[in-house]
Amino acid sequence: MSTKFTENSQCKKCRRAGEKLFLKGEKCNGAKCPMIKRNFAPGMHGPTQRVGKKTNYGKQLMEKQKAKRMYGLLEVQFRNYFDKALSKVGNTGELLFRFLESRLDNVVYRLGYAPSRRMARQMVGHGHIRVDGKKVNIPSYQVKVGEIISLSERAMGKKGFAEVKNKLAKAENIPAYLSLDAAKASGKMTSQPKLGDISVNVDWRTIVEFYSK
Repeated sequence: MSTKFTENSQCKKCRRAGEKLFLKGEKCNGAKCPMIKRNFAPGMHGPTQRVGKKTNYGKQLMEKQKAKRMYGLLEVQFRNYFDKALSKVGNTGELLFRFLESRLDNVVYRLGYAPSRRMARQMVGHGHIRVDGKKVNIPSYQVKVGEIISLSERAMGKKGFAEVKNKLAKAENIPAYLSLDAAKASGKMTSQPKLGDISVNVDWRTIVEFYSK
């Protein structure tokens, strides 16, 4: 798969959702973001496509698709997280949010080690991430409260990671459930993720309604 196709496919997900999902990292905040000049659905009829009134089911489906794309998951993976949340005692929507936010690739992204979840997933898969000092190369690993997430020494020595510490020193919007030691390129989960810890434009209640039909 070419780089151009990958970039286009990621940007099309945002255009289908009708909003930025921040799938391309820094590009999403720049002037070259396709959502700025092409803020309409992808496809031949996108620019002239009439947006009709969505049914309740349509709204629920769109919200589910948005969250699934945002976290970069397949349908079966997303559904498994919902089923897991449903089996627990508590608010299903918030539990779903907690499981998704606790994924190792998401925590790596939230700490600022990577500009996007897709890049964070690659970092984890390539063995560049340590959990309490041990290599974990499973993106779906559920980070626990108290665990320390850091970059491997090998990763820090690579040319592509030379600017990581500088970027971490300027990192903003670190979620309330995480703490970051920029000098050591080390972060820690200090509490379980809760709705309100960080702004995520997803209506979790609507997703629960979608799967509860």
